[in-house]
Amino acid sequence: MNKGSLDRVMFDNESPVLEWKERSEIAIGTARALAYLHSGCQHKIIHCDVKPENILLHVDVHSNQNLQVKMLDFGISKLLSPEQSNLLTTLRGTRGYLAPEWLTSSGISDKSDVFSYGMVLLEIVRGGRNFSIQPRTTGSHCSPLSTPKLQRLYFPLLALEMHEQKRYMELVDPRLEGRAKSEEVERLVRVALCCLQMEPSRRPTMSYVVRMLEGSLPAGRPRIESLSFLRYYGSEYAEAVTTSTDGCNGPSEFIRDSDYPLDNC
Repeated sequence: MNKGSLDRVMFDNESPVLEWKERSEIAIGTARALAYLHSGCQHKIIHCDVKPENILLHVDVHSNQNLQVKMLDFGISKLLSPEQSNLLTTLRGTRGYLAPEWLTSSGISDKSDVFSYGMVLLEIVRGGRNFSIQPRTTGSHCSPLSTPKLQRLYFPLLALEMHEQKRYMELVDPRLEGRAKSEEVERLVRVALCCLQMEPSRRPTMSYVVRMLEGSLPAGRPRIESLSFLRYYGSEYAEAVTTSTDGCNGPSEFIRDSDYPLDNC
């Protein structure tokens, strides 16, 4: 039985709240799928557009298996031969999930998918998009684009700040009402931040990500200096989103799916 794509299951207000166990299964299942694409085939497959819209959830009603994950939309994927470590290609993918190397001439690799996966992993923890517009509150975490009444929240930057302060539980979807294990939340956030490091060589492989999420390897320790670019990256992204949405959202709402910039670049 298909449950639909991850974005519909997780971001649709009419859908039941995904429990933490389900989110963990989705995180691991997606990591396994990408690990197979990167190392389980004759040629390495770079998906190039890892995002919740391209993650399909499936449950076999005739078995006791957990949620199954399938990757969708290989229309812009790229193949790497065993001799290649990266390749140069035109800009493709979805704004908000693109690795920094897409914007330079350094070439892309499987580590570009790893970065996109890190963005998705944070959205799984939060239960919402990585960028949102919310009412400003005293002591709230605001971007430079915030106004006296509104704050524009870039969640990856907040995750970095909470990681530095070891306040991981403050990142969890509040709809879970505490139904998440602190050590598992910390693991997912740390793995996500490892995936988001600016230098591709510092990001783990997806096979390594699977082992960290399963607990057979300790969660990595992301290098703070390799994540400092998120402050600029988030500000630039927030400006782009704010311009594209033209201020149509209410002050107390997350950006709706229909408002979120999902156009391929």
